[in-house]
Formats: sequence, C-alpha cells, structure tokens
Amino acid sequence: MNLPNSLTVGRIFLVPLLVSVLLTKFEGRQVLGLPVELVAAGIFGLASLTDWLDGYLARRRQQVTWLGQILDPLADKLLISATLVSIVQLGLAPAWMVAVIIGREFAVTGLRSIAYARGLAMPASNLGKLKMVSQVVAILLLILGWERVPVLLLLGQAALWVVLFTALLSAVDYYRRFHHALSRAPNVTDISTARAARHAESAARDDRKMTSAK
Repeated sequence: MNLPNSLTVGRIFLVPLLVSVLLTKFEGRQVLGLPVELVAAGIFGLASLTDWLDGYLARRRQQVTWLGQILDPLADKLLISATLVSIVQLGLAPAWMVAVIIGREFAVTGLRSIAYARGLAMPASNLGKLKMVSQVVAILLLILGWERVPVLLLLGQAALWVVLFTALLSAVDYYRRFHHALSRAPNVTDISTARAARHAESAARDDRKMTSAK
C-alpha cells in the first residue's frame, strides 16, 4: 500500500477516535490534561488535512490507484457524517440540517458511481470544493465553541447555513452535469445491438463464402 492510500486508511481509523472523544463524558472535560474541545478539534483537523494531503501526494507521485479512488470518498463520507451526527447528539446543530447535508453526500456519491460505471468522469466541482471547505470550517468552529466560547459556536452555526446552501447548490450542479453527460454518452444497449448486428452480418458473410467455395 502506497503512502497516499495509507493516509486515507489512517483517516478512517481517526473517525471512531474522534467520535469517542466527542461523546465520552470525561472528568473535568479534559483528555490527557487538555480540554476536550481542543483534542477533538485537533483530531478532526488532522483528519481533514490528510484528505488534502493524500490527493496531493497521489497526483505528485503519480500513485493514483483504483483502491485510493474508492477509499478516499468513503473516508470523507465517514468522517463528515460521523462528526455531524456527533455534533447533533451534543446539541450543537439541528438534526434536520445535518440530515439534508448527509443526504446530499450520499445522493451525489450515487450519481458519481453511476457515471463511473458508464465510463463518465464527474470530477469535483468548484461548488463541491467550496462546500467541503465551509464544512470543515463550520465543524471546527462548532467544536471549539462547545460550551466554552459562545461566539465561536454562533459563528459555527452561521457557517453551517453556508454549508447547507452550497451543498444544495452543488447537488443541483452535479445532477445537471450528470444528466448532460448521460444524454451525450452512447447508449449501452444500442452499442450492444450494433455489435451483435455486425457479428451476425460477419457470420452470414463467412457462410456465403464457404457455400461458394463448395
């Protein structure tokens, strides 16, 4: 396993650690002498950094692999979904908003999977990248403002609205691009039918040649 894929796997293993830190009631709200908020924010920040770093290293080292293309989006969804659900459990964000954001993630993943299966490329859009950045910022602010810094908590809740807005816009954009790419792509059934017709025509031509030879 190369370095980029190892970073992706490491991000997956950070998810249960982050959830444990967020949801466990530590005595004095400290972990190893540090406030829970700082430890949780540090874990989430490290995991988010690996999200950028594994892609950068894979492109720079030309180590883009099939395994990495599967694991990377899976690790992203696990990290964001688990953290947002934990934040709802802590009462830092409304459940309906998080449900919409997570639902968007799986809907877009489904569209990209269908496109990939048909040989169509659907890279991340600028709106999708903006959504990811605002998502990381919102979660960090919510964690850091948790019961200690009300101003950061308010900023995090405001940033979550930005996440919701960009998530919905990017979802519409992905669907538009998916529909456009699908309409321009050759139909798989038509291709199969055309190949079968050519095969039958070739077989018939061979039969005629054999009959003439006799």
